[in-house]
Amino acid sequence: MTQPFELPHFYMPYPARLNPHLDEARAHSTAWAREMGMLEGSGIWDQADLEAHDYGLLCAYTHPDCDGPALSLITDWYVWVFFFDDHFLDMYKRTQDRAAGKAHLDRLPLFMPLDPATPVPEPQNPVEAGLKDLWARTVPSMSPDWRRRFSVATEHLLNESMWELSNINEGRIANPVEYIEMRRKVGGAPWSAGLVEYATAEVPAAVAGSRPLRVLMETFADAVHLRNDLFSYQREVEEEGENSNGVLVLETFFGCTTQQAADTVNDILTSRLHQFEHTALTEVPAVALENGLTPAETAAIAAYTKGLQDWQSGGHEWHLRSSRYMNQGARSGSPWQLPSGPGTSAAHIGTLLAAAAQERLRAYSHVPYQKVGPSILPEFHMPFPLTLSPHLDAARRNLRTWCDQVGILQEGVWDEDKLRAYDLALCSAGLDPDATPEALDLSAQWLAFGTYGDDYYPLVYGHRRDLAAARLTTARLSACMPVEGEPALVPGNAMERSLIDLWARTTAEMTADQRRTLKAAVDTMTESWVWELSNQVQNRVPDPVDYLEMRRSTFGSDLTLSLCRMGHGPAIPPEVYRSGPVRSLENAAIDYACLLNDIFSYQKEIEYEGEIHNAILVVQNFFGIDYPTALGVVHDLTTQRMQQFEHVVAHELPVLYDDFELSQEARRAMDGYVLDLQNWLAGILNWHRSVDRYQDAWLSRRAHRFLPDRMPARPVLALG
Repeated sequence: MTQPFELPHFYMPYPARLNPHLDEARAHSTAWAREMGMLEGSGIWDQADLEAHDYGLLCAYTHPDCDGPALSLITDWYVWVFFFDDHFLDMYKRTQDRAAGKAHLDRLPLFMPLDPATPVPEPQNPVEAGLKDLWARTVPSMSPDWRRRFSVATEHLLNESMWELSNINEGRIANPVEYIEMRRKVGGAPWSAGLVEYATAEVPAAVAGSRPLRVLMETFADAVHLRNDLFSYQREVEEEGENSNGVLVLETFFGCTTQQAADTVNDILTSRLHQFEHTALTEVPAVALENGLTPAETAAIAAYTKGLQDWQSGGHEWHLRSSRYMNQGARSGSPWQLPSGPGTSAAHIGTLLAAAAQERLRAYSHVPYQKVGPSILPEFHMPFPLTLSPHLDAARRNLRTWCDQVGILQEGVWDEDKLRAYDLALCSAGLDPDATPEALDLSAQWLAFGTYGDDYYPLVYGHRRDLAAARLTTARLSACMPVEGEPALVPGNAMERSLIDLWARTTAEMTADQRRTLKAAVDTMTESWVWELSNQVQNRVPDPVDYLEMRRSTFGSDLTLSLCRMGHGPAIPPEVYRSGPVRSLENAAIDYACLLNDIFSYQKEIEYEGEIHNAILVVQNFFGIDYPTALGVVHDLTTQRMQQFEHVVAHELPVLYDDFELSQEARRAMDGYVLDLQNWLAGILNWHRSVDRYQDAWLSRRAHRFLPDRMPARPVLALG
């Protein structure tokens, strides 16, 4: 069969190595699969299928250093997960039997108790039998923290299969942002990262949830999945009718040829590997130091990181050899794996190294403060009506008074003219049109705090290239939010005074868990400002995927959602908020607002502030295209994110309500939450259209710089 595109030249700097216990793992996994009922008689595989797929070879390549028993156990896990995938395809995707698929998935978590002594049901099929056996053999040697993280990754892997099934039923192809997020869960690479820990060393619990470790796992996941999409396009799209494939997603989004889409997927794959390396070399050592990890804990992270690298190179080598994939004409991306020959090897090495250097260095080549002229504003897709609070005028007056009281107007970053130009009360009046006067004031003041901090960090610390002071400020801001009644620190500047005041008034009636959630949301926002500063110091334009995900944090999205959710009380169970459809709904709304902001603020950020954190610039840099073309890409993405929001409301939430058997009260509360998000979206667009903050005439008069007579002092250099 003719291949639909020529496989690209992959970037793969790590040589693949083969575990010497390969034959042992092959023999063990074959016997184990037969014992679990996965071979003859299963209707899914026979022994010839298993031998052709050769999961023993996959695991021997991806875990080259573990001993024989560990390799056999890991191989059994991969046999199980691929059998689950093929079984789910045959039993539920091809038949499009959503109800039976959900019932099948609902039972599987019962076989993964965190306490190994907990009894489990009697297995009813090979998938359940395999999971029961594997869990019992694996968890005794791992910590409770690992068990929890691995069980969550396994549940995501299983449950998000319903997302794929729903898309097949609707004939729907995801947009790129949605696809990357969901592919991590469906594709199982976070799950694979858990098995890397089993084979190498556990990540210390103190840093397992930190940004650097999360990015290591996510970049690993994205690279694994995108590589798989390239090799499996023919089987999945042409033979099986799948529509969850990155090549197909980009082919549809850009309206390009299959070859162009495949080449773009490979560019993103390369970018994710570069991001992995950047994070491992710059962010991971810093987080180990900041958290006071012991030498043994630091060595564990290093072993885990190396294990993820081994998986990348080994997984690539397996794709080149497995009969499961199209691999005709595939070339290794590692210079030392090229065939030698007179006058050819050196030339190939030079070409590869030059290409890798060019791709890596383009992220650092942006020239700041380029004149770009007024931002071009397209027509935005906005299906929701705008309603403004009747208390807007009073909120404007009260916000001016509050900013003066906490000192925001006295530090050289803002003055009354800037406060008027930003008109944050107008934003709040659209976001929450039904708010009481007191609630509207609080909302506007939170917006002022977040916007002021977002302006303050690059202006005060970016110009000084002072990351240490920025990290200290972030730590002090976190200490301004006591959870268990501990005393807040004595404020040393306007940000601290404003946050202490907002925290006390917002959390007065909250439980400790609610305060903890809100504090985490604020911490996420302030810590993301340090991430921006780090890139600014390096003049590094972020990787597109990393940018879009961090943009949610820099925009204060977690804080916004926390404040939105508070109005709906306990009627909505926490597990509903954690569900895939609700997270998809929220992320679509957040991304629309973030990308909208980037479109309006392009001139402000690129020309006047020397910023590098703007989606249009990120797209320009990544694809090597001009401003109007990049604007078109970002604008198309805003439209698709809004359409996804509408899709979730119309098609996924009704199913979610039934799946969770929500009461009428809970359904009304969820409908109210959706309305809050719709108001938020309409209010955000109206605010951007109305204020002077992004207007060329105002920017030329009030460029983003210190007020001439007021230079902020260094922050207080202590936490006490």
